[in-house]
Amino acid sequence: MAIAVATDESVGVEYGSSFEHLCDELARIELLVRGQVQRARSTVADEAWRGLAISDEEIDGLLARPFGAPPWDAAAAEPALATAHALADRMAAAIERRCARTSAPLRLAQLTRRFALTRFDLDVLLIALAPELDLRYERLYAYLHDDVTRKRPSVDLALHLLCRSLNQRFAMRLRFDAGAPLVRHGLVQLVADAPATPRLRHTLKVDDRVVDWLHGSDELPPALARVARRITPAARLDELAVTPALREQLVRLAGDCRALRPDGYPILYVHGPAGVGKRTTAEAFAGALGCGVLALDAGALDGSDDDAEAIVRAAAREAWLTGDLLLCHRADLVLAGERRAARAALVAAAAQAPGPCVLTGAAAWEPSDVLHGRPFLPIELGFPDAEIQVRLWRGALAGAALAGDVDLARVAAQRRFTGGQIRDAAATARNLACWRAGASADVTAADLAEACRRHADRSFGGLARKVAARPAWDDLVLPPDRVLRLRELCDHARHRATVLERWGFDRKLPNGKGLAMLFTGAPGTGKTLAASVIARELGLELYQVDLASVVSKWLGETEKHLGRIFDEAERGHAVLLFDEADALFGKRSEVHDAHDRYANLETSYLLQRIEAHDGIVILASNFRRNLDEAFVRRLRFIVEFPLPDERERLRIWQRIWPPETPLAPDLDLASLARRFELSGAHLRNIALAAAFLAAADDQPVAQRHVLHAARREYQKLGKMMDESAFGVRP
Repeated sequence: MAIAVATDESVGVEYGSSFEHLCDELARIELLVRGQVQRARSTVADEAWRGLAISDEEIDGLLARPFGAPPWDAAAAEPALATAHALADRMAAAIERRCARTSAPLRLAQLTRRFALTRFDLDVLLIALAPELDLRYERLYAYLHDDVTRKRPSVDLALHLLCRSLNQRFAMRLRFDAGAPLVRHGLVQLVADAPATPRLRHTLKVDDRVVDWLHGSDELPPALARVARRITPAARLDELAVTPALREQLVRLAGDCRALRPDGYPILYVHGPAGVGKRTTAEAFAGALGCGVLALDAGALDGSDDDAEAIVRAAAREAWLTGDLLLCHRADLVLAGERRAARAALVAAAAQAPGPCVLTGAAAWEPSDVLHGRPFLPIELGFPDAEIQVRLWRGALAGAALAGDVDLARVAAQRRFTGGQIRDAAATARNLACWRAGASADVTAADLAEACRRHADRSFGGLARKVAARPAWDDLVLPPDRVLRLRELCDHARHRATVLERWGFDRKLPNGKGLAMLFTGAPGTGKTLAASVIARELGLELYQVDLASVVSKWLGETEKHLGRIFDEAERGHAVLLFDEADALFGKRSEVHDAHDRYANLETSYLLQRIEAHDGIVILASNFRRNLDEAFVRRLRFIVEFPLPDERERLRIWQRIWPPETPLAPDLDLASLARRFELSGAHLRNIALAAAFLAAADDQPVAQRHVLHAARREYQKLGKMMDESAFGVRP
């Protein structure tokens, strides 16, 4: 069989493809195989039984051979061996010169460079690769093994093919250790027939994905494709919705990385709430480096710990094969979890990557050990400020016709949305406009408000319920100064971005940037109603905390529940309402036993969370004096809700009836306001009961129905009143 050996005449010709280069390298390996075959033929053995039986003469020869000597007549085989190695060396030099003249990327050369393979490592890979491309190598390797069942190359065979002395073979055994590039990166697998098999007998097998990639395939393996995908970067560093200081830092870092060796790149850990642009930042950084992104969703890893470890290693190898940036999304779920093998594999993949690597997570994380000398750079991304949010809204609504009532600055001031939430809300607003008035409809302020509400809804896991009522200011009957106070409260929330961000007050307030307030007063005076009005005015959702679900007898569970409530409220920008707040925010007591100590711990935890909370918290209590003074000090507003006077009760009676309710001519609302000195909630109870009485009589709501309902309400409350007030003779 003739072999096409690269000659000096072919050196000036570029390689037309990676496969052409691969064929030349395999032809060079075949020269060494030919020389080894001639060595094997110099042994004294019955060729008819070669590989099937061991004769007495062969045993005598094995015992007579010195340690480390080859199983052939070295003197007789030396000329053929010298010729094979000389031809192989000449061909290697010719291939290298031809590669140097080739401008197109050659995959085998890329693999060698990215994984820092030596010439010996590359030749081992080619020896193991040969049977994957040409099955005749199986018979050749079986012949060289003197065993027809061993059709794949072994460590021993590779050493004899590539090494020319015992000392060299002994030294090169280190290239098959677990830490050597071929094995560590999973390029070549060492397969043992049994647990006690000597290293020299281990079979060499090139991973199927490496074989496919050398053939030009960029398809991810099925197991990896379930949790990873390739991304072509579209974002740019100069377009990121981050602070100018952080943008300049990333640009400088990308420039520094281009001057480093790939294995000297820093490991970036980008963390922050969902939707703040962690993945976009990684894509922009990869684009600045001129590479793609292989995004692995670490949070989607399932199965056993060993399976997760294998997936992580496969993802790392895939990124290194293609030269992509390895992005481990939601890495904190593995790094802070209990799956030790998966965590170790992820850390090792990041630390040993011969290229860029970015980890993302929701929470901050610091490595507990040295990452093989790689710099570790944590980058925190927070909610964008109002100016950046306006820019994001404009970009997300680009191409859409906006109605005249749309004020993007006001939308940005009302909700601190992340870039992802803005993108999703803008798409929903477009859909709402299309559904309302067709494809060419303008996006209105109402469309944007509804879209924002939909994307701000949070799941509190049964710890809080959404208050669906959306009352307006006209539904709120309070003294004028109280209404003015509530409107001032809304102004604080609406202009938060201007005062804190543009006017710099955020630098003066390390804590307490949120808006905490106390509504106090007798039951039924409108505290919950006022909270609903405020939420509606600000375009936010109101969630009332369920104290029965939050408070737990188990140590630490109450704090865990409260932490989840505040976290969800911050992510969804919801208004939190703690009704009967004195049950949770009560005064700390003197410690007499463990119960007192743990109760005080809960109160202290609440103090910290309210001070750190960035949103709106409303505490409603009937008894202000029962609240801990430390809470009162942290409150931005305290609004007292008095019982309504006669004039306010009349306004309540006038607004309490839905337009559809039939009212009798004898219904005297002024006399009702004068007679019954009750809160608005009790008046609503009376009106509802009167409506049911009238419906049972199939008549409009009359004075007698209201008086009868009022009598029942007073009986329920245990209040004494002159029977004549209810139209009953004493």
